[in-house]
Amino acid sequence: MNIKPALRSYDLTMIVVGLVIGMGIFRTPAEVASKAGTVEVFFAAWIVGAVVSMLGAMTFAEIGVRHPVAGGFYGIFSRCYHPAFAFMVNWIIVISNAVSTAAVAIMGSEYLAPLILPGWGDSGVQAVSIASVVLLYGINMAGFRFSARTLNGLMAFKLLLLVIIVAIAIMGYVATTNPVAVPLEANGKEFSPIAAFFLCFIPVFFTYGGYQQTMNFGGDVINPGKNIPKAVLMGISIVLVAYLAANIAYTQVIGFENLKSSSTLAADVVGAAFGAHAHDFVSVLMFLSVMAYVNVSVMSNPRVYHAMAQDGVMPAVFGKVNTRTQVQEFGVTFFCLVIFVVLFFLTSFERILGFIMFFDSISILSAAAAIFLLRSRGQKIGESEVGFRIWGYPWLPAIFILVYASVSLSVMYADPEVYAVGLILFVSGYPLYHIMRRLLKPEKLKPDA
Repeated sequence: MNIKPALRSYDLTMIVVGLVIGMGIFRTPAEVASKAGTVEVFFAAWIVGAVVSMLGAMTFAEIGVRHPVAGGFYGIFSRCYHPAFAFMVNWIIVISNAVSTAAVAIMGSEYLAPLILPGWGDSGVQAVSIASVVLLYGINMAGFRFSARTLNGLMAFKLLLLVIIVAIAIMGYVATTNPVAVPLEANGKEFSPIAAFFLCFIPVFFTYGGYQQTMNFGGDVINPGKNIPKAVLMGISIVLVAYLAANIAYTQVIGFENLKSSSTLAADVVGAAFGAHAHDFVSVLMFLSVMAYVNVSVMSNPRVYHAMAQDGVMPAVFGKVNTRTQVQEFGVTFFCLVIFVVLFFLTSFERILGFIMFFDSISILSAAAAIFLLRSRGQKIGESEVGFRIWGYPWLPAIFILVYASVSLSVMYADPEVYAVGLILFVSGYPLYHIMRRLLKPEKLKPDA
């Protein structure tokens, strides 16, 4: 059945904003500041990140128009590449989503742990993170409907908090401390301003992530040739303004040097303006808001496993649903187990971020490169005019791919061990694919027609 376009420019603009603005803006600016070393490099990285994300969003929007199916980001690998490579990419997506959820859990625990486990440091953050995921696991196993009603209402708080932080800056609060400058280094290495700029891409693109899901809506837009570029331009512009405003507030209220070492930005900014009690109150609210996001992730990712099991690229047990609770008990358990493994062995937010961006860079680069394959195939068969084509083809998609490739190289440069482990996990998908071929029906592992 053909998709009937229903989204207007405003609708897609709000979708773009909603896909991009997550919890990262309340944590990753500290990582960007510590890598940037200077305010100039710091803000340049955020601006360039927005421009590149704009190119990426439009690239994926055209792919969505050319490949208008539900869950297009998942299906594009089977359509354009060999089924073994498609499996390898989807295999690391399964891991990456769990690693990303673990990172968000740590982000929230960094707010609460100092209040309830003072003096515990990273061990306290780890303990709170694990306990929180255990609690959310129990909630999700109790029933899908019960889980959907738990904490999710607090998600809107992240946008309210952004408004509060920007308002504090507008009201004129400024940093009152003058800390000693932090050297421009990471993991024992010193970096030049150019190297620092590219290293900023790891946390910056994590924070801007989500725009790639615009490809899932490519066939839903009314008058796509006009509305897609307009919506992407407006949506990413809104995100850029929001992120710049938040970062200006951070640097103005707590100071750039303090920003480098802050893991609880929202609470630190509010605390600087209104005192310790406000700091603690915001810390609790941020923890609940972040855990609401983790809860949604625990709810949604097993649903992806369900779709993959139906397509025959994961064992059937991942697709089984408890008829009474509507819970994918095996899928939820597997997802949470991966989170626990990450939390037990990786307590550093920076290292987890490296894993996430290495995995994401492979999937995003592969998906973006599909635009060249889809255009080539379309020309060979004499395609009719497509509703939307990215401007400046092939140069703008190529620029996006080259810049995003620097993210993967930045991970290798900043932390070779993380890069090596990530590469091993990716390559391990190849033998796993052949194992799955023997366990499952071969015809289900063929690429889509």
